[in-house]
Amino acid sequence: MSTLKTSDLDWKPLALVPLLALIALPLVGTGSTWLALTIAGLAMGMIIFIIASGLTLVFGLMDVLNFGHGVFIALGAFVATSVLGAMGDWTGSTELWRNLVAVVPAMVVAMLVAGAVGLAFERFIVRPVYGQHLKQILITMGGMIIGEELIKAIWGPQQIALPLPEALRGSLLLGDAAIEKYRLVAVVVGLIVFALLAWTLSRTKIGLLIRAGVQDREMVESLGYRIRRLFVGVFVVGSALAGLGGVMWGLYQQSVIPQMGAQVNVLIFIVIIIGGLGSTGGALIGALLVGLMANYTGFLAPKVALFSNIALMVAVLLWRPQGVYPVANR
Repeated sequence: MSTLKTSDLDWKPLALVPLLALIALPLVGTGSTWLALTIAGLAMGMIIFIIASGLTLVFGLMDVLNFGHGVFIALGAFVATSVLGAMGDWTGSTELWRNLVAVVPAMVVAMLVAGAVGLAFERFIVRPVYGQHLKQILITMGGMIIGEELIKAIWGPQQIALPLPEALRGSLLLGDAAIEKYRLVAVVVGLIVFALLAWTLSRTKIGLLIRAGVQDREMVESLGYRIRRLFVGVFVVGSALAGLGGVMWGLYQQSVIPQMGAQVNVLIFIVIIIGGLGSTGGALIGALLVGLMANYTGFLAPKVALFSNIALMVAVLLWRPQGVYPVANR
């Protein structure tokens, strides 16, 4: 499992994010518009990273291609609509602390529900096809379709509004640029998730066991550690992070639909491929690049915005065929 370590870090990929922003500056024209687009792109990128980090963990540590990841995204978002809908007095307040009292429990409950469903998903759908990538793709896609239908059965097939709490609406002025408050929150939450993941994988005993188990499972098991249980825990954490990302994405879009996970799946896999198939640090860079590219091209050339991230992925792979921070044993 790869994380960003200053001791042996290749700094070239880190330059891609500021390089893309600098290339866009003269094309956008005005500095205030460029600043607003850049912060919006970073916020979108951080939300995508939160979602993709779960799948990055699952693939990087367990070698599982989980195409059903999207169901946990949608599930987290819909759970949040129920929790926030029941706390209208708190979300409607103009006091930030009252809004957070509603939003934080919604995120926690969404993560718990997504993690619990992820535990069942791993046991009954993923476990029988460990080591068989083609079967993993087919069976997890089937699992996502079933999950979407269950979401429709519980919450209905229609779009449901997920408005921002009152204190998180509106914008702050940074010079002449209007920056949405929620986008700043998204950047902060994304940085916290990345810091926790990087610290856990590189600084804790659990992280050491996980990385050792990836390199030599038999050796770690001979020392008395149950790697299977540890990896099941990784899958649950990955599912919970997808649930958290679903809440963030739903609030970003201010609405949720049962198919939202499948729609975001394309961006997630682009991010993971750019990052290096299992690299947490690479996924962060890939997500930021995807978010910035989507916002810049959406402003400059809306007709090509749909294809811009695929073009970005192709460009990165032409430069580094294994991604910006490839995992050594892939």
